[in-house]
Amino acid sequence: MNSNFVFAMSKLFHKGDSKSDAIFDSWSYSKNNYILFGIGIIFLIIGYVIMGLGETNSFQSLSLAPVILAIGYLVLIPYALIYKKKEKIKGS
Repeated sequence: MNSNFVFAMSKLFHKGDSKSDAIFDSWSYSKNNYILFGIGIIFLIIGYVIMGLGETNSFQSLSLAPVILAIGYLVLIPYALIYKKKEKIKGS
């Protein structure tokens, strides 16, 4: 690949910033967001494992696994994406 092209693309996306951390300075996700997201992924894995291990017309395949998957997909993962820790107000 032409080195001039790489240099031009680098200038296009970095706009003179030599810091590679500049992208993540305004990153709004914290450790708590990643923990919640991980718990959501664990719920999804558990739900699919329970669904796969159960008989075709059993309670765990028809009722338990879909509830666990719904909690993972509809509650935990969206909450992990929108959760933001409240900042304490100084002087109050």
